Amino acid sequence: MRCDFCYRRCLLEDGQIGLCGIRQREGDRIKTIGWGNLVAMGLDPIEKKPLYHFFPGSKTLSIALFGCNFRCQFCQNHRISQIDSPDYPLNTKSQKEITTPKQLVQRLNQSGSSILSYTYSDPVVWLDYVEQTASLVHQQGKYNCMITNGSFTKSSLQRLLPLIDAFNIDVKGDNAFYQEYCNGALKPVLDAVQMIAKEPLKVLEITTLVIEGLHTKEQIRFLGQELFDRGVQVWHLSRFHPSYKMMGMPATSEAFLDQMLDVAQQSGIPYIYAGNSNLRRNQHTSCPQCHYTGPEMDLSCPQCGTPIYGRFRLSTRV
Repeated sequence: MRCDFCYRRCLLEDGQIGLCGIRQREGDRIKTIGWGNLVAMGLDPIEKKPLYHFFPGSKTLSIALFGCNFRCQFCQNHRISQIDSPDYPLNTKSQKEITTPKQLVQRLNQSGSSILSYTYSDPVVWLDYVEQTASLVHQQGKYNCMITNGSFTKSSLQRLLPLIDAFNIDVKGDNAFYQEYCNGALKPVLDAVQMIAKEPLKVLEITTLVIEGLHTKEQIRFLGQELFDRGVQVWHLSRFHPSYKMMGMPATSEAFLDQMLDVAQQSGIPYIYAGNSNLRRNQHTSCPQCHYTGPEMDLSCPQCGTPIYGRFRLSTRV
């Protein structure tokens, strides 16, 4: 049987677990191991996702199950995403209480937030839990966000699109970068970016973790062109800090990030941001036409009237 959650479409024998470390064939079905076992939950600023154009200033309840279908050597959440980590839930044999989608929505209501974010590990490998929960969230008149590597199949993304209001997708590098450092592929990610960008009511933001010594100006220029061609409006370039199998790599310097921001701004993408950075530039939303920046920024620039991409007024869904 084949799993259709991600582009790998793993062909599983009875009892076999997919590369993601969470999808397992059991007889005539494929189940999600640890379905409902939340390994992370917290109330975060929406900007931490990062989402700067989806109700900025609001809070989101963020949750995760374990698992990931990539093997990024720089993974920031490897304890809950990478099956070869000694702390990975399957390796520790730890049993957690199941939180059903209905119970999770109750927690969302108790949190005072109107936004639930599926994040931390990669929700692309626990989409059944996402779909069931996200449907209930919408029934409550609230919102769903997904922070993901974006490696869906076309069919799984089509099922998901009506349920997710905002996406942040990691676009990590060119295809050679994906193959060498992530055991992944760029094409399915760009295909997902293009599908989501065409949806008029969805907010899409892209994040690239910039690693000094691995990324180059040419690579950032290439990604900028690919993203611009697919209609991307918002791109976060974030500083790398040593993690997982790249503890020996130095943190990306502010000076190098500054250079990459200059390259990114040549792409034509109107909203470019610096992440994990102390740089004063590229931290706030500014009008792409007149460059006004101010707290009154909303659906249009208060100074010149240029439309601003995104959703800014938090209210219950209609």
